[in-house]
Order: sequence, then structure tokens, then C-alpha cells
Amino acid sequence: VMIPGSWDQALHQTLCSAGSCCSLSSPPPTCSLSRLLLFQENDPSVRLKIASLLGLLSKTAGFSPDCIMDDAINILQNEKSHQVLAQLLDTLLAIGTKLPENQAIQMRLVDVACKHLSDTSHGVRNKCLQLLGNLGSLEKSVTKDGEGLAVRDVQKIIGDYFSDQDPRVRTAAIKAMLQLHERGLKLHQTIYNQACKLLSDDYEQVRSAAVQLIWVVSQLYPESIVPIPSSNEEIRLVDDAFGKICHMVSDGSWVVRVQAAKLLGSMEQVSSHFLEQTLDKKLMSDLRRKRTAHERAKELYSSGEFSSGRKWGDDAPKEEIDTGAVNLIESGACGAFVHGLEDEMYEVRIAAVEALCMLAQSSPSFAEKCLDFLVDMFNDEIEEVRLQSIHTMRKISNNITLREDQLDTVLAVLEDSSRDIREALHELLCCTNVSTKEGIHLALVELLKNLTKYPTDRDSIWKCLKFLGSRHPTLVLPLVPELLSTHPFFDTAEPDMDDPAYIAVLVLIFNAAKTCPTMPALFSDHTFRHYAYLRDSLSHLVPALRVCKRNLEVPVCCW
Repeated sequence: VMIPGSWDQALHQTLCSAGSCCSLSSPPPTCSLSRLLLFQENDPSVRLKIASLLGLLSKTAGFSPDCIMDDAINILQNEKSHQVLAQLLDTLLAIGTKLPENQAIQMRLVDVACKHLSDTSHGVRNKCLQLLGNLGSLEKSVTKDGEGLAVRDVQKIIGDYFSDQDPRVRTAAIKAMLQLHERGLKLHQTIYNQACKLLSDDYEQVRSAAVQLIWVVSQLYPESIVPIPSSNEEIRLVDDAFGKICHMVSDGSWVVRVQAAKLLGSMEQVSSHFLEQTLDKKLMSDLRRKRTAHERAKELYSSGEFSSGRKWGDDAPKEEIDTGAVNLIESGACGAFVHGLEDEMYEVRIAAVEALCMLAQSSPSFAEKCLDFLVDMFNDEIEEVRLQSIHTMRKISNNITLREDQLDTVLAVLEDSSRDIREALHELLCCTNVSTKEGIHLALVELLKNLTKYPTDRDSIWKCLKFLGSRHPTLVLPLVPELLSTHPFFDTAEPDMDDPAYIAVLVLIFNAAKTCPTMPALFSDHTFRHYAYLRDSLSHLVPALRVCKRNLEVPVCCW
């Protein structure tokens, strides 16, 4: 008597040797072997292992899996073990995946899956739905006789299991629908309403998959018009989906919140009105609904009154709307990103920051509005969140200009003990727009403090000041006398050229002077000498300038 482990090992070796024989021109012995083992073996655990190994064998290169398909389908008819049924369906899925061009086999396997969808085991129903998602097709297959087979509406069949009693089956149904989409089949718009109902499901796996499905449909039918519940108004489908996904940013499960926040970033087609609501926690009009002119005229007509001209304040809000009756697009979008950025889970905060970045890149006005929120994230307790916030602001830097208060918060990060954070901030300052000369001076002072505290940051700081000067020549110009300590009547002491801080100041000034021809007139004699020295020693930081020494009759120019 073999112990179970040795039996499985011997069986696996037998099937593998049979698989190698199948690549030859001789008839494959695996068919008879599988028939013998599966039909005559009484132990369900052994049959389960056989079915599993046959599934692995069908994926082996050089093996033709259609020789075991008929046996597997026949065994399905009488198999009592749910585990064996699920494994056999998994084997059939492997066979169908191996033969994607054989439409007859694909249709036959889909029919088999449909017949077993009524099984009482959730595992069997899951495998059937998985098979439908991977093999189901909307194309009409044709038999050898030329008669068209009945085409099953795979999307409707899968959609019927959105309301299955088992949450695992509901999740599998949604994932099967998503699999159809990934295979290039266009989903019906009617699926949208079904998916929206699943957002209130008790199980997080269902809600997470439903959010993904809603996003997919919104990308397929963005301009379609859908009605707003409890209202006679209509809205674009992508806007409605945006509001519903925003609502899920406040879900009880952090997994769902992360999923929702990530998807928001890719919804670039949403209206700017709803996009801006994500940064405001307050609902519009304090939940008071303003009647339209059409509604006011209709009310006047139905009352039988004569029109006496426009009445003062006749369009003022008359009734308070119940907070529970406010439609989702009004309440869902409001403050979604505010909630996401304040979430207790750092994964949600990172996802919200990334989504803000993606939306701000496509909308300059939104980039300006979300700037304060991104700057606040620089003070997050988690280093990864701070780093992601800095990278995000760098990506949208072309669309924003920092105010002094915002710049002050940004520069405070230079005291961070993490070198990655400091270098990321230097990269941010390279492409940041500053609004005032006081801001430039503040940035220089803080960078010099950074240089004193962390001397190893020298090269990164010099590079930062190079770009800061080249981007703000007009703001640097009035600061030159103060920065170089020049005097209109008296000569000043020559600074030490070995001082990294002095070199940092010169890098800022010389790069600003490249596009500001009046600036060299403010330079002292030793500044010209220092320019020539730095131009030779740090040519990657100091640009070529046309500077002329004042006390010489013949100009000495450096290019």
C-alpha cells in the first residue's frame, strides 16, 4: 500500500512521462490513463489530485490538451465532489486558454460552464464565472454544417450573479466582467446601474471590484446621459461615476479607499465643476435647492395667476432638502480629496496625492486650487508620503506659482533628516515658480542653512540655485547688491572663494545674469575674476556670459 505522498509523486511522474509521449506521432496514452484513473478511482482526494495534475499537464508545451477534454466534460456530469468539480472546470479553463483559436471548443466550454452555474458550491460557481470571463465571446460560432449555434449573452449571464447570495461569487462575477473588458469586448452600458448597487455591499471585496467596474464603464460611455435618482435632472455618466467613486473614498475599508482614490486620478474627462468640489467639504448652497425659471413659470401657470412681471426674489430657495435625499453627485464629490489626504492610513494618503497629481497635470486651474493641500502634506509623519508629495508638486510645477507662505512651508522640509527628502526638495525648487524677490531671498537663506547643516548636500544645492536663478532673473536683480555686499562708493573685502556658501550665491547670480544684461553692471572687480574662475572650474553650473571689466578700455569678454 502506497502512502498518499508517494502515490501523488508516482502519479505525477506517470503523467509527466505520458505528456512527453504525447508530443510524438503515436496516439497519446494520457487519454486512456486519465479515463482509467478518473472513472475508476473512488477516493475524491485522489481524483482531485488527478484533475489538478491534468490541468498542469495541459499547460505543458508540446502537449495537445483536447485529447482529455471529452473525458473531463463527461466526468463533470456525474461528479459529486464539489472540489473535484471546481478543479475539473479549472482544467477545462486551462484547455480553452491553450486553444484560443478553436471557436467550437470555446463555445462548448462556455456551455459547460453555464450548465454548472446553478451548483450549490460557491467554488464551482466561481470557476464557472472565471471560465466565462476568459472564454466567453460575443461572436457567433458556426458549425461544420453551417448552422449557427445559439449565441449566449455572456454579459447578461455574468450580470445575473451580481446578486448572488455568496459574496465570493459576486466578486467573481464582477471580475469575470472585467476580464471580458480586458479581452477587448465592449461592455453594455446597462451594467453601470448594476455595479452602482454593489457599492453598498457588505463585503469589501465586492465593493472594491464594483468601483473598478464603474470606472471601466465610465471610460467606455463618458458622454452618455444618466438620470439622477430622486430628481428629474440628468447628468453625464462620467460625472455621475466620479461622484460615486468619490463617495467610496470615505468607505469603511482602507482597501476600497485606496482603490477609489487611485481611480479618481485617471478620470480626466470629468467636469471642472465636480472636480473642484473634491477640495471643498461644504455642500453647495447649504443644501438649499434653487428652482429653475421653468419650474417657477410652471408653478405660476398651474396656480391660475396672471403674470404681473418678475417678482423680487421669486427664485430664492424655498425649501430645505433632506440631507439623506441629496443625490450622490452632490455629496459624494464634496471633500473627497480632503478626506483622502487626511486618512489615517498612509496608503490612502499616498493614493490621494498621486490622484491629485494626475488631475492637476491636465487642469492648470485645479493645480492652483490643490496647491495648499499638497504643501500641507510636506509635514506628514510618514516619509513616503512626504516624498510622494514633493514628487507630485514637481510634476505640476509648470502650472503653479508658490506664494510666500507656501514657500515657507516647503522650505521647512530642508531640515528633514532624510537625504532623499532634501534632495527631492532641491529638485522641486529647480522647477518652481516664485512670486516675489522676498521669496527668492528666503529660498537662498534656507538653502544656505541647509548647506551649513548638511555639507554633503553641496552639489545638489548648487544645482538647485542654478535653476532658481535662471528662472527668476528679474527677481534676483534687485537682490544683487545685498548678496554681493557691494557699495556704490567704497570697495568691500573680497570674499573667500573656498567658501561653498559664497559659491552658491555666485551660481544663483551668474545664472540670473544670463538673461538679464543689466546685472553685470552691479558686479565688483573681484566678482569678474571669480566668474572667470568658476566658469573654468564649474562650467556645468556657471553659464557663458558677455561680461566686460569696467576699468579697462578693451573689453575682456567671457563666452
